[in-house]
Amino acid sequence: MKKQEELRELSDKDLKDRLDAEVMELSQLRINHTITPLDNSGIIKEKRRNIARVHTELRARELKNVE
Repeated sequence: MKKQEELRELSDKDLKDRLDAEVMELSQLRINHTITPLDNSGIIKEKRRNIARVHTELRARELKNVE
């Protein structure tokens, strides 16, 4: 829940920047993981979840603005 609260405090621009950064990190992690397996592959799962959290917050704001 704490992570979601952090996202709510960010501006739209900051959220989009965070989304771009997370997507880049995820793709880099996947590339590195195929070359040499990561010690903790759970990091990839966590990145995917972070991306989903940001998408969820952006969509909630979009719906809120429509009303």
